[in-house]
Amino acid sequence: MMHMPRFYPHLLVVLLGLGLGSCKSTEKAVFRAVRSNNSVALGRLPQLEAVVEAGPLNMTEGAHPDDASKLFRQELSFHLAEAQPDTAKYGYAKLLVTQAQVQRTGRALQAFQMLTLMTPSLLGMPLEWYRTNVKAEVQIINAKGEVIGSYSGIGRSKVRVAMYHGYSQTKAARLSDVQALRLALDQIRPQLDADADTLRQQLATSGPLEEIIGQSAHSADSSAVN
Repeated sequence: MMHMPRFYPHLLVVLLGLGLGSCKSTEKAVFRAVRSNNSVALGRLPQLEAVVEAGPLNMTEGAHPDDASKLFRQELSFHLAEAQPDTAKYGYAKLLVTQAQVQRTGRALQAFQMLTLMTPSLLGMPLEWYRTNVKAEVQIINAKGEVIGSYSGIGRSKVRVAMYHGYSQTKAARLSDVQALRLALDQIRPQLDADADTLRQQLATSGPLEEIIGQSAHSADSSAVN
């Protein structure tokens, strides 16, 4: 009977400790790309209240609960809404994640890595990849709760798990999820840009969200947005 080499359990510890060996920052990889994307003109729409329904993205093992909201608010801030403080909001921009599927591929490489004492990983060979497919929709809703525009996009990401030239398993799972959502928003952005003039006129016609007994219409009209 073949016995497990004594070093084998220790290799599993190495795999679990990849987060210590990975030098890449997940936060920078996820959110820096939004700031640098200037594919459309800025400030084409009036201020909008952000509403996020992450749905299936909250069921994956990667994305943090506030990642979708943070990413979408950055998208609005840098590319859609006029960034002026204390300005009335003229409706809602609602993000709906309708699908999020995650696959892990290349896991057979882990067995090879263990048999070779993790030597290939030191030379840059990945252990596996996280792939996430996301379908998302953005709705523009006026102050009356009417949907005046709906736009959809699909994002597909692939993130490698590696000791030095990639991310740890935990970080790769998160980056894969959020990157897929960002790519879906990349598809939606030019659609919104093309309709920006029409949307702006329709939002202006409906007027701003009203203050009702000290509370914004966002709380009073939540049933219209849901």
